[in-house]
Amino acid sequence: MRQSLYNVARAKASLAIALRTNGTVNGTTVDLHENKDASRSAMLIVQTGTITDGTHAVVLQESDDNSAWGTVAASDLQGVAPSIVAADDDALFEVGYKGSKRYLRASVTTSGATTGGTLGAVILRAFPRRTPIAHS
Repeated sequence: MRQSLYNVARAKASLAIALRTNGTVNGTTVDLHENKDASRSAMLIVQTGTITDGTHAVVLQESDDNSAWGTVAASDLQGVAPSIVAADDDALFEVGYKGSKRYLRASVTTSGATTGGTLGAVILRAFPRRTPIAHS
């Protein structure tokens, strides 16, 4: 049987696509064990629209209990969390997660913006301990 990414991966929205101006916005939690899938890998995907000004620093955060959050250490990332500026219109950024925490979320801190920029983020969870992954 031919392998299918649909059977081993699922994208979950963390940061809704929205206009970002100065301040910090924490995304929705993504549970790597949702539906008892126990995903063993994840990737943060950030997509931008029009970025007119400011710096939009996106980080991946992790938690054991969905309550106490910390920024993922660089050693647990594949790639670098993006710092998005006006030159990054209509761009796509991917950052892999190698850590072992159960909960992940994206967070963006925008500074120096007058009109800001549009962006959103999803977390792709993959390689569950049981396949196929639940798409409910």
